[in-house]
Amino acid sequence: MKAMRIHGSGGQKTVDLDEIPIPKIGSNEVLVRVHATTITPGELEWYPTWHTQKGEARVLPVPSHEFSGTIDEVGPDIEGLKKGDAVYGLNDWFNDGAAAEYCVTTTAEIAPKPASINHSQAAVVPISGLTAWQALFDRGGLEVGQKVLIHGGAGGVGSFAIQLAVWKEALVATTVSEVNVGFVKELGAAEVIDYRKTRFEDVVKDADLILDVVGGDTLTRSFGAIKKGGRVITVAAGSESAEDTKVKEAFFIVEANRQQLVELGRLIDAGVLRPIVSQVFPFEEAPRAYFPAKKIPPGKAVLRVSE
Repeated sequence: MKAMRIHGSGGQKTVDLDEIPIPKIGSNEVLVRVHATTITPGELEWYPTWHTQKGEARVLPVPSHEFSGTIDEVGPDIEGLKKGDAVYGLNDWFNDGAAAEYCVTTTAEIAPKPASINHSQAAVVPISGLTAWQALFDRGGLEVGQKVLIHGGAGGVGSFAIQLAVWKEALVATTVSEVNVGFVKELGAAEVIDYRKTRFEDVVKDADLILDVVGGDTLTRSFGAIKKGGRVITVAAGSESAEDTKVKEAFFIVEANRQQLVELGRLIDAGVLRPIVSQVFPFEEAPRAYFPAKKIPPGKAVLRVSE
């Protein structure tokens, strides 16, 4: 099969198209024919990209772990799934990803693809949708009527977080650049802050919850914008190794969750959530997609692997 693999190390990484064997599945695994996957910024630098769960080095890893496609083969111990089923999901960070014609996953990591959208739209949901869901509800405990500040509201995670918070009937504030103000208002944001012109903590001082996808100074300043008892949640990769206890406690990594994927799909088919695809790249143009020359529009970039 054709697959994109990461070559090199340090600042000399490249993503190249290689021919590799179709992976074999175990008795409890599923082989998916990938129709679309996505480009996740920073993935080429993540620890799981270059290590196994035991800490051993990985070489020539296949990136991109969220996907939409059709089942090609199921393990003998799996019931309820069959070849041809349309699914979407998020496979293990420590295994090869979905920038390939086929990927391996498990039943716990996939759910039926939302029927109302195509594979390219479905592919942008798992990481961003699950991250937003788990940050707002599982870790943040967001409730009706509370105020949430979402940094980077025009991005993949941010756009889902705004829509989910609005669905929860929370008051949504978000930070974006001026060009994306109208976009996030369309998603339902009630208060929009142009971070290049205004310091968000001068405007928001009483947030019940802040979702940060930026890290650094933005994350540090966020602790001054919450009310007493409020929470800051971050998915910024640099926060994982932070020495500040409150930053470490704020950080989390999204996990695959079949039931949450089912719920996200239900909300999409009901018209509550709208996946935002910023750009679609043909599979052969993956090297350009992973190293874009300019900033992409709102949402998330898709790699179309097959029709």
